Amino acid sequence: MQVDSAQVQTQSIEQLANLLLAQAQAAHQRRVLLFAGERDWALEQAQHALAATGLLANAGWLGDLAPAAVSPVLPSRVSRLLGQELHALVVDAYAGFDPDAVGAALGALRGGGLLLLLTPPLAEWSAFADPQHARITVAPYEATDVSGRFLQRLARLLAASEDVLRIEQGQPLPDLPAKMVAAPAVAASRPPYATPDQQQAVQAVQRVAAGRARRPLLLIADRGRGKSAAFGIAAAELLLVEPKRILVTGPRLEAVRSVFRHAAELLPEAQRQQDALLLEQGWLRFVAPDALVLEQPAADLLLVDEAAALPVPLLVRLLRHYPRIAFATTVHGYEGTGRGFLLRFTQTLNKETPDWRQQRLTTPVRWAVDDPLERLSFRLLLLDAEAASAERPAQPAAEHRIERLDRDALVADETLLAELFGLLLQAHYRTRPFDLRQLLDGPNIEIHALFHQEHVIGAALVAIEGGLDAEITAAIAKGARRLRGHLLPQSLAFHSGLADSAALRYARIMRLAIHPAWQRQGLGRQLLRTLLDDMSARGLDLAGSSFGGDAALLRFWQRCGFWPVRVGMTRGSASGEHSLLVLQSLNAAGQVLQDIAQQRFLRDLPDQLGQPLQGLEPLLAARLLEGEGAGREQFDAFDQQQLAGFAYGRRSYGDSLGALRRFLLQVCARQGALEQLSPMQLELLIGSVLQGRSWSELSALGNLAGRDATVQAVRDALARLLEIYA
Repeated sequence: MQVDSAQVQTQSIEQLANLLLAQAQAAHQRRVLLFAGERDWALEQAQHALAATGLLANAGWLGDLAPAAVSPVLPSRVSRLLGQELHALVVDAYAGFDPDAVGAALGALRGGGLLLLLTPPLAEWSAFADPQHARITVAPYEATDVSGRFLQRLARLLAASEDVLRIEQGQPLPDLPAKMVAAPAVAASRPPYATPDQQQAVQAVQRVAAGRARRPLLLIADRGRGKSAAFGIAAAELLLVEPKRILVTGPRLEAVRSVFRHAAELLPEAQRQQDALLLEQGWLRFVAPDALVLEQPAADLLLVDEAAALPVPLLVRLLRHYPRIAFATTVHGYEGTGRGFLLRFTQTLNKETPDWRQQRLTTPVRWAVDDPLERLSFRLLLLDAEAASAERPAQPAAEHRIERLDRDALVADETLLAELFGLLLQAHYRTRPFDLRQLLDGPNIEIHALFHQEHVIGAALVAIEGGLDAEITAAIAKGARRLRGHLLPQSLAFHSGLADSAALRYARIMRLAIHPAWQRQGLGRQLLRTLLDDMSARGLDLAGSSFGGDAALLRFWQRCGFWPVRVGMTRGSASGEHSLLVLQSLNAAGQVLQDIAQQRFLRDLPDQLGQPLQGLEPLLAARLLEGEGAGREQFDAFDQQQLAGFAYGRRSYGDSLGALRRFLLQVCARQGALEQLSPMQLELLIGSVLQGRSWSELSALGNLAGRDATVQAVRDALARLLEIYA
């Protein structure tokens, strides 16, 4: 009787899948099964494997061609998997390999489960027309101009990994790896705690709620360690003891679902709403970060989950307002690493609340220790990449060199790539796995690195933008068209009304990083200067950058010769920050455009500070107002008399407001002038005179006893300025 070889192979694959699942379940770890071949073949084998193992009913499918029994999840909707526990996960790379989506989905796969990865033949994957190329393509390039370096690296690492069971179309079936035995036992913990680590974390959160105020807690952990669950358990146990008002915030509601799920399990009597649990007079409620900053609702305890996904200035405002607060962050994860966050935020905690405490969760909850998939995902997505050694040897600056990296050579040098990406992870706490793909494959991306000996100690990630034709430029200026990328020219054309700006060519500095051990040596400015000289020699017109509004960061860019030309009118929903756009001209044409943009910006900014920029940080507002265009209103001797009458006499605030505004704008135009005031004096003067904030708000900010005390504090701040500048 003739035997169908394909049928025999399918049966053998099903047996392999069952054996691999048995290994995974015995060790409470996750296993990886790779099907590399034509798409139809890979899809068929994945379905057979899921059906044979009985995992079809509790599987997630990242892709668009899932079988009828499984709902497909597109990369853009991967948040649907957050908070779930899957027994199997299929990642169909033919649908596009989105590193962020894959990283997010892997967290939903529980210990004892299988990851099925479907790819083109590994040797051919780098040439595959991945649908994700559309996200990386910017005009005038096409999707075919996007390189396959990222996929080339994935294929190389998967082919060499001992943590992957590879089944390749047309090749003999592999043997099941003999290693991957049962994981070491973990100390038992009583319910509802999954590990002793988690129980200690819950107790630490409860001490924040019940102990002395101004002693915040910072929970840190890798993914899967149960920190969000610890927040939920702690909140539930607190609500069971007495009614409390507990707020939870995070990058988005989906990111904190685990908090609510674990709290609800312990609170069966609670009334459930989409964003809250209500129990008698107490509640656990989600509030978005921007709403927290603007509205500052009352709470007995604030829980901030995935804090590294939020900017430190926003967290500082929460820290100052809420006396009982706990933060949790992922150290390595698809959300963006927590290492850069920890570096900045622990310094802030030391300054603001020196009695803060830290609790680390190390024992996995969702899977056992030494999990093969966790190990593999860290390697593939460089989640645990490290910058060069932190020690700075005593070497002269002449030892440094700056070069533009060849990305074909970079993708083949795993040590250099990991060191570069580790530096970006450390310096920018919102660096994500997709940034790795973009820096390797983006057709308009350049990487300029600063080396000490053979180690990367600085890096600039640059996007070349602009050079658009007249028809596209006109459509952008009217708001009728929006291109992917080209952030600088499009913003200037549409928001600043500079219709011809998109025809010029720009170097947008997306990331600028200097190793912490080498900072404050002028190396950031040196790297920028070399970069700008290179861009000028190549005929580009302007260099610029866009970043979340921060006064200290703006001052760095100003010292490097960049000047603000736009501030975003609204805060980001997750970041809570206004974006800033800064420019530096590289030639005469660029200088003309920069001058016009800066003049228009400074002319309009004083009026914008009343609305819609009423909540802009005063020190940032002061630095944005520096320049001739901000202080052109006439200020005469009569104004000076009015100011003296208000500062030293009994002249009313309302009668003096016009003179106050003209004088303050004159002072702001001088670089660093308002830094002579204390932060609170600055807040009161700019907040009242230029932003029109209410007296009740200003009283609360200054911890002052009502309007009269607040007006007197404004008088005192003005008197200080008059002593210096009148």
